[in-house]
Amino acid sequence: MSAGTDWVERYVTAWETNDPDDIGALFADHAVYEFRPDDPEALRGREAIIDGWLEAKDEPGDWTFEWAILTEQPGLVVVEGRTDYPAEKLYDNLWVIRLDADGRATRFTEWYMARKR
Repeated sequence: MSAGTDWVERYVTAWETNDPDDIGALFADHAVYEFRPDDPEALRGREAIIDGWLEAKDEPGDWTFEWAILTEQPGLVVVEGRTDYPAEKLYDNLWVIRLDADGRATRFTEWYMARKR
């Protein structure tokens, strides 16, 4: 299994569990989580990421996520996804993930766009 596949699978698990340990295991101490490129409201540091995640958490069963790795190089993973919130909206996603040598994200940047059903 590639480092990118492992990371995304663990991300989906954390999304399902909302467990702080699962979330924290994804990110390096100094990680940055951007909701869009150059995000002035980015979450900075593992604890801020955990807190921000839990503040805006999705409940298990309220969504589905399909994904594929578009490219993977050492330290870089690009993921295309589709998140479906059946009661709300459907989103196309693009994630750029920078990984350290331990497989933790140092920077996570996402792009998302609402899609018509």
